[in-house]
Amino acid sequence: MQSEDTLSKYGQSFQTKVISALLTDEKMMDTLSDVIHKKFFESEANKWIVEEITTHHKEYNKVPSLDVFKVQVSKLDNQSLQKTIVAQLKEVYGQVGNTDLEYIKDEFTSFCINQNLKNVIVQSIDLLKSGNYDKIKDLVDKAMKVGVDSDLGMDYLTDFDKRYDETKRETVGTDWECINELMNGGLGPGELGVVVAPSGVGKTWVLCALGAAAVKAGYNVCHYTLELSEAYVGKRYDACFTNISVNNIQNHRKDVESVVSNLPGKLVIKEYPTGKATISTIEAHIQKCRDLDQMPDLIIIDYVDLLSSFRKTKERKEEIDDIYISTKGLARELNLPVWSVSQVNRAGAKDDIIEGDKAAGSYDKMMVTDVAISLSRKRQDKVNGTGRFHIMKNRYGMDGLTFSVKADTSTGHFEVSTHIEDDETENSSTPAFGNQIDSIDKALIKQKFFELQTD
Repeated sequence: MQSEDTLSKYGQSFQTKVISALLTDEKMMDTLSDVIHKKFFESEANKWIVEEITTHHKEYNKVPSLDVFKVQVSKLDNQSLQKTIVAQLKEVYGQVGNTDLEYIKDEFTSFCINQNLKNVIVQSIDLLKSGNYDKIKDLVDKAMKVGVDSDLGMDYLTDFDKRYDETKRETVGTDWECINELMNGGLGPGELGVVVAPSGVGKTWVLCALGAAAVKAGYNVCHYTLELSEAYVGKRYDACFTNISVNNIQNHRKDVESVVSNLPGKLVIKEYPTGKATISTIEAHIQKCRDLDQMPDLIIIDYVDLLSSFRKTKERKEEIDDIYISTKGLARELNLPVWSVSQVNRAGAKDDIIEGDKAAGSYDKMMVTDVAISLSRKRQDKVNGTGRFHIMKNRYGMDGLTFSVKADTSTGHFEVSTHIEDDETENSSTPAFGNQIDSIDKALIKQKFFELQTD
């Protein structure tokens, strides 16, 4: 009796994508390594590749790299098979980052689980005849555990050192030291930060400022734009790096090239149509960057609300909730910090200080984020080049604090300097001077405040 099916009914392309998924998802290999078999695949090349993957994973607990494949292929005596395997590997690596790999993973996982269960049932026939019920139960129990994540989590007693090592967050800081101090260094791996602001006050500029600060610090950044073109976002970064107005940047190409060529970090800007890209689209692109040895240290999405949700409902709020949960999940899975922005509702656009309940679309997005900062700039602020950052939420330090901001939205420079007391926000058109987090000469503050009042 035949006990094993193959993937023939799915076609060759599906099998190629399965191998691509095995090479890029080590967690998948960890959960399925015991039940993946080369017999599932049709061609000799695919069988050879799968056998190399499973053998290497069992020995080294990692999937083989392209270099490993090159060495192993060179050991083959059959030159015809060598050429076929090399051609197939090109196809496999060409599928990395494909947008339907998530579906491929789910389908293949179900196939492996069902195939393993089928084999157990076939084995149980003879055991049933001999009355070996304990063995049948043991086989069925093991079969039901296939595909379950083997990571039990942290053992509280024995993993004492582990949890203290993990508290040392490798953060990506901003250009604003007072904000970094509140965030315990900046945004850390697996964390989602959101800047909430009305339309037209400089949300995208803030994201460019965050990205530029990371690049200048030597980090690699992927900036995803869902509204503006790649070229225009690139010019905004040029303005951030050179302090030359974006409106005049075209006339200073040599100056820009001189500055950009000496940046220690790398920047990739990728444009997607509004409402067309999903969080899986972003993940697929990041995987391509990883394969090209350009794995980012920071992800910027402008902005998450414009992504498309897998779940289509009548309520846009539910879709936005799904998108934010997925974005947070992506940050955790890739262990990378993610910055984005979000709109405020009409009521919030009129406020001197924007609180979390003024986030447009869904308040639940604030529950998902680790750090949420609002930027308020009313009409007079735009004239004066001022504004206010308010710490709406902060998992790693104090929140509820408001800071005065000097904003130049022609170059993307935001100077965040002073902590504003509550009574100083009554007149939002006047730059406020309050108590610094660190000690400041209070006499000087009073003098500056007096000068502004008498101007």
